[in-house]
Amino acid sequence: MATTDLDKLRVLLPHWIEHNAEHADEFRLWAEKAQSSGRVDVAEQIALAAKQLDWVNEALNMAIEKMALQR
Repeated sequence: MATTDLDKLRVLLPHWIEHNAEHADEFRLWAEKAQSSGRVDVAEQIALAAKQLDWVNEALNMAIEKMALQR
């Protein structure tokens, strides 16, 4: 059976979401460490990066939903 690009995408999207979530968790950990070290300015930027990954995952989840609707 031939695998299409859409078949691959159905596998990749959840993988990307999980991977991004792992990075966001690590970013939050390091943001806390930066804040504890007195670098609130750095902590804020790292926390922002984590939040942006959350937004990316929201978009990827919407892509999954749209793909499911058009099967």
